[in-house]
Amino acid sequence: MERHVVAGVDGTVASLAAAHWAAREAQRRGVPLRLVHAWQLTPRPAASVPLGTTQAGWAAQTLDGAVGSVRAAHPGLRVDGQLVKHHSTVAALTEAAGDAELMVLGSHGLGVFAGFVLGSVSQRVVARSPRPVVLVRAGQGSTGEHLPAADGVSPEEIPETPYRDVVLGLDTSLPCDELIEFAFESARRRDARLHAIHVFSASSELTEDSRPDPVPGPELLAAQERTVVATLRPWCAKFPGVPVVETVAEGRVSAEIVRAATGASLLVVGRRTRDGRPGNHIGPVTHAVLHHVGCPVAVVPHG
Repeated sequence: MERHVVAGVDGTVASLAAAHWAAREAQRRGVPLRLVHAWQLTPRPAASVPLGTTQAGWAAQTLDGAVGSVRAAHPGLRVDGQLVKHHSTVAALTEAAGDAELMVLGSHGLGVFAGFVLGSVSQRVVARSPRPVVLVRAGQGSTGEHLPAADGVSPEEIPETPYRDVVLGLDTSLPCDELIEFAFESARRRDARLHAIHVFSASSELTEDSRPDPVPGPELLAAQERTVVATLRPWCAKFPGVPVVETVAEGRVSAEIVRAATGASLLVVGRRTRDGRPGNHIGPVTHAVLHHVGCPVAVVPHG
């Protein structure tokens, strides 16, 4: 099966931003892009469907508009459109993600420095997708992925303007190869620095003989740092061209990750899969991060 990136489009500004982010990612990977618009026939058309236009016709126009916009901005990229009539938008997008390297979805931002409004569709796709899902908020463009250029010159005019960091939320108690590799690969494709952050709670590390201390002692902090270095060492050897900086912090995990992701080009976090358990599971840290982070977020499923 042909490798490709897939993005879901629905005619909103957020989904168009996601489509263009997906196009840039497809170019970085050297693969084509597939834009998918899932629609369903309803007894009463949505208010967004213009009078005199059928639901099928409006769905086709929505997809054609997104495909045309992306093709115009990325003339060297192969962009295909797929119109899917399905009883469930979530199921259609999840199925589309299963055949792709990753799925990209848009979400309306809460503000300039706030995160994503997780609607029923995006949240359920993130929770069910067998492949990584990247959420891109409205207004996110290529300029935000790069460090500021001198004299206010746009990164589009100076392609070599460096990318901002790729940030990895790392849990050393359950290190995941899929998650770490995705982060290293993302940094390599951007020729960017990888910033790995591990957050721990000092209280959870205390033994019965330990004395509670609101500030983690140097021994505890040093032990956490050694664990992070040991976890990343084989990946640094596998990706020698990726500069890596590690941060170990004590505190609230989601808050520290959000702080680290400020000004990043991409945040990479994990989602544990729970075979045999009903319902949608994103995880409390990933769920909180998605509600407060500003940059694009890649959620990588792992066992």
